[in-house]
Amino acid sequence: GENTIVLDCDVLQADGGTRTAAITGAYLALADAIAWAKAQGHVKRDPLVDSVAAVSVGIIDGEPRLDLHYDDDVRAATDMNVVMTGSGTYVEVQGTAEGEPFDRGLLNQLLDLAAAGCADLTALQRAALSS
Repeated sequence: GENTIVLDCDVLQADGGTRTAAITGAYLALADAIAWAKAQGHVKRDPLVDSVAAVSVGIIDGEPRLDLHYDDDVRAATDMNVVMTGSGTYVEVQGTAEGEPFDRGLLNQLLDLAAAGCADLTALQRAALSS
């Protein structure tokens, strides 16, 4: 029958984009492990349907920003984590207005920025896995 692989990322000391980096890296580790298992004959077909990458985005000084580091994360008016598949569908969108509420226009800008960031990470994942 079908099986599900669950990757649980425990970030013990989180700041900035550490959670999203853990998600992006966990997919990379899983894909690499599956490639190894296929080469060893332990896995007949690739069980992965799509890749997964994640980024943090936020609003700093009124401007949308990608991949917040700690200094930005602690002063962000809005802070979001976005997880997407390699084909561009959303797995998770989690965001909070830390200061002022944000409107739909800013939400769309943040989602567009996150989608571009996830697409860049997906390309880097593919390059790393093909080498």
